[in-house]
Amino acid sequence: MGPKLWGKQKGDTLYALRLFPIGGYVAMEGENEESSDQNSFCNKNPWKRLGIVVAGAVMNLILGYIIMLTLTIMSGGVGTTVISRFDNNAVSSKYLQVNDKILSVNGYKVRTPNDVTFEFLRSKDGIIDMEVERNGKKIKLPNIQFEMDDLGNGIKAIHLDFKVYGEKLTFLNTITYSFNWAVTITKQVWLSLFDLLTGRFGFNQLSGPVGVASAISEASGMGIDQLLLMVAFITINLGVFNLLPIPALDGGRIVFIILEIIRGKPVPQKYEGYVHTAGMVLLLALMLFVTVNDVVKIFKGMF
Repeated sequence: MGPKLWGKQKGDTLYALRLFPIGGYVAMEGENEESSDQNSFCNKNPWKRLGIVVAGAVMNLILGYIIMLTLTIMSGGVGTTVISRFDNNAVSSKYLQVNDKILSVNGYKVRTPNDVTFEFLRSKDGIIDMEVERNGKKIKLPNIQFEMDDLGNGIKAIHLDFKVYGEKLTFLNTITYSFNWAVTITKQVWLSLFDLLTGRFGFNQLSGPVGVASAISEASGMGIDQLLLMVAFITINLGVFNLLPIPALDGGRIVFIILEIIRGKPVPQKYEGYVHTAGMVLLLALMLFVTVNDVVKIFKGMF
């Protein structure tokens, strides 16, 4: 983003490398201003514009699913939510049993082991409500107490003291597990945002481009599967985040297009431009904050 360092015109498109390596974008004529060109974005009908705006985020989500599918195939098997065994001195064995199939955690339906792990990570006190299927019957198990592990930086997380069964890959479970895994990550993005806004997590736990680069570097040293998982998470995260109804994002533009469809006429371009400009300023301010926060965390880790 930022001022152009290098550019090459090819046909009607200018390809450019810009100063700040904090993001990329595609800008179409008539997207942020009036244009007399009939091929410009603003002169297309609202349904075409809606399809264009949605397409980028949807492709992020599709790419995320393809990566999850690749990871599932590489793994050679898939996890279930059926308990296979407990660790020694497991606290949860007082409530749960081997062959219990976990259906929900704290009211949230779970389809994969990742769902279970994420819901456990969201707990602050180690007390979990669960619903399981046992001997063909659904059983609600409230207030299951788990031990807590100290992860540092004042963060504590539940100690998961049981294991689940795995299954060999088949065509059907490979497709469905990969889809459910991608859905799990999508849900994690929404719930993480909700937790951020409700104060469950602090803004100092946000990461920006510097933190993401550091995490990717760390993941790459742990093997190709961890690197691909990180890339999939970022890709799906981008797709979901871009669809949020926030000015300057695709979701903000979608809101204006839907308003146009409902009203039968567009919101004046200059007013929409004011809203998106304000949103961009706020997003850049947030990006600056998380970048400084990332640098501070890296320096703290070094000394």
